[in-house]
Amino acid sequence: MNEKGSLYLCPTPIGNLEDITLRTLNVLKTVDLVAAEDTRHSLGLLNHFEIKKPLISYHEHNKKARGAELLKKLIDGENIALVTDAGMPAISDPGEDLVKLCIENGVTVVPLPGANAALTALIASGVDTSAFVFQGFLPVNKKERKIILERVKNYPETLIFYEAPHKLKNTLSDFEAFLGNRKLCICRELTKKFEEFKFCTIAEALEVYKETEPRGEYVLIVEGCKNKQIKEDNRTLEEIYNEYIKGGTDFKEAIKLAAKDKNISKREAYEILKK
Repeated sequence: MNEKGSLYLCPTPIGNLEDITLRTLNVLKTVDLVAAEDTRHSLGLLNHFEIKKPLISYHEHNKKARGAELLKKLIDGENIALVTDAGMPAISDPGEDLVKLCIENGVTVVPLPGANAALTALIASGVDTSAFVFQGFLPVNKKERKIILERVKNYPETLIFYEAPHKLKNTLSDFEAFLGNRKLCICRELTKKFEEFKFCTIAEALEVYKETEPRGEYVLIVEGCKNKQIKEDNRTLEEIYNEYIKGGTDFKEAIKLAAKDKNISKREAYEILKK
């Protein structure tokens, strides 16, 4: 019986190619196969470091079928490196599903440390780093966005979001509507030639982007809620629960989130909702 292979989670540079680690390069040189979000993009990276390896695509639109294919290869003894276009695999990335699949089937997962846009932005933001919540990209669907922003608006932890340039203005408007006028650091094009940090408030950012067209990829670091920013939530537990359900949240998670919003236990929330 063949020994199973391992899945290596290999972070790639978020901009500056010098940020790749020696360990990542060594793994990429020794694995049997590289699974990549965009094989054309990753081929450029491998060519830059003169690494010749077979590439196979693994992304949001093929993850179910391709995940099963990759799992079989791993069970058959092949070692596979998983890379995303930039940064840490499985963060805002379908690699999360492949990791779960490997764990469920007894395949070893080996995480490598390396570049990550969220933490790179956070440590240079001037916003509290002692506790934070990573939200990633907000959904496009307005109802789902509202549910998430309603949920996090009273969190005391610093909030971290990713955003694309064409959605930035709308996201800042939503921040103002749901979070109020908080301290904000807008991080753009991290580690690249035009890297930029804007230290401002949400209201000030909205004024800036009335005159300036957003360009590049953004990380938004938003100050957590201070006590004076908390607005009274007069919604009933049932109303909050129903909003989560309408947004597509499954019933167990909806109960958990609604209970947290009302500051009661899950058991208590369940007892109220089942009546």
